[in-house]
Amino acid sequence: MLRGNKVGLRARYEEDIPVLRTELYDDVVNGARAEGRPWRPITPGSKDPRLVVDDNDQGSVPFSVVELDGGTLIGTANLWGIDNHNRTAHIGLGLLPSARGKGYGTDVVAALCHYGFVVRGMRRLQIETLADNHAMLRSAERNGFVREGVLRSSAWVLGEFMDEVLLGLLVEDWKRAPGV
Repeated sequence: MLRGNKVGLRARYEEDIPVLRTELYDDVVNGARAEGRPWRPITPGSKDPRLVVDDNDQGSVPFSVVELDGGTLIGTANLWGIDNHNRTAHIGLGLLPSARGKGYGTDVVAALCHYGFVVRGMRRLQIETLADNHAMLRSAERNGFVREGVLRSSAWVLGEFMDEVLLGLLVEDWKRAPGV
């Protein structure tokens, strides 16, 4: 398990799937805002890649996020779009509603940076998020990510176009979080 100060990133367990489906992916608003595609329900027992890990997929590494105190499942994290030639990848995360606003997002981003830069040898990590996702913007910037641009009206979300913010972090600019 990868450890941050408050959270751990571990493999996805079978018992995580019903919780994640119910608390993250059955939420139409959260799902529509988090995905780059229209929301659609996930059928119980489905092999949907947001829930079920394909160990043969080398372009994505999904994690379940747990609290270090007690091991409670609090969300998902992902290093995706992994490009081993250019040594780049993207970061994504989703926290259960009960885990939001507690500083876990900043710790998850720190742990994903450690994984991307130290374990995988990436040179650049990138985050794309909706311009009004202030929690993700704060989590990224607290970990050294720099706003590199705005993709104007690039995301269709629940009936309207929204701006996305592009953030990047190079390994030489990364400052390892204490305890991670």
